[in-house]
Amino acid sequence: MNDTSTATAATLRVPGALLHHEVRGSGPLVLLVGAPMDARSFEALADLLAVDHTVLTTDPRGINRSPVDDPDQDSTPETRADDLARLLVHVDAGPAVALGSSGGAVSVLALAQARPDLVHTVIAHEPPLLELLEDRDELRAGTEDIIATHQAGDPVGAMRKFLAQANIFMPEEVFQVVFAGERSAQDVADADYQNAHMMRPTVAWSPDLDVLRSTDVRVLVGLGEDSADQICDRTSRALSALLGVEPTMFPGDHVGFAGNPAAFEARLRAVLKEA
Repeated sequence: MNDTSTATAATLRVPGALLHHEVRGSGPLVLLVGAPMDARSFEALADLLAVDHTVLTTDPRGINRSPVDDPDQDSTPETRADDLARLLVHVDAGPAVALGSSGGAVSVLALAQARPDLVHTVIAHEPPLLELLEDRDELRAGTEDIIATHQAGDPVGAMRKFLAQANIFMPEEVFQVVFAGERSAQDVADADYQNAHMMRPTVAWSPDLDVLRSTDVRVLVGLGEDSADQICDRTSRALSALLGVEPTMFPGDHVGFAGNPAAFEARLRAVLKEA
């Protein structure tokens, strides 16, 4: 088997969900995780890292191939951190580097707080921690408007509002292709779950700064070089300041790991060597 291009997929039963996960390669363990992004977003980066690492990816509970027992239960950062802990114990390849992006960055911060024995380095790449910002009240209202718009049957309008609040702008023709075209039943279900049960608890979560400052886990805040002035640039810099660290810059934007995985991998390897 060519470990750099072939993943071994399996499922793990955890409380309230069945987690789809994939393992590639061999060597030191790296966990790559998003929310609501699933394992597919990390495939290219995982393949590159699997040359000399064991790479674990997963679909977060309620998304794509990780069904939940109760579709009305929220996906909180604490619950997702517990899922990740159970996956790490299951894989049993030693303390991991955990890189989470977006909502997955919030998940790995919660993991560092709850199970520091399972990770030695956590890289929270652009966590949307809106409660750290001075305009948090306005942003809470914006989040509720996004969710209400989606649940009223206007997913395209909700996405426009989401991107506007995130200060992410794209040409209209690109928006139409990415967000306004035909969607599969799974894509619809994932967007419904994200809006109903994942977005609100993720952006409302606040890290325990005392725990993160005092842990033996190396906690880094990743930030895309092309994310200037976006909302996750603001939240990442706010978290960095509160932790007393400089942001760790990565190529690309909020999804730089998918847009240019080779450049992202090279930077990630350099960051890991700095430890």
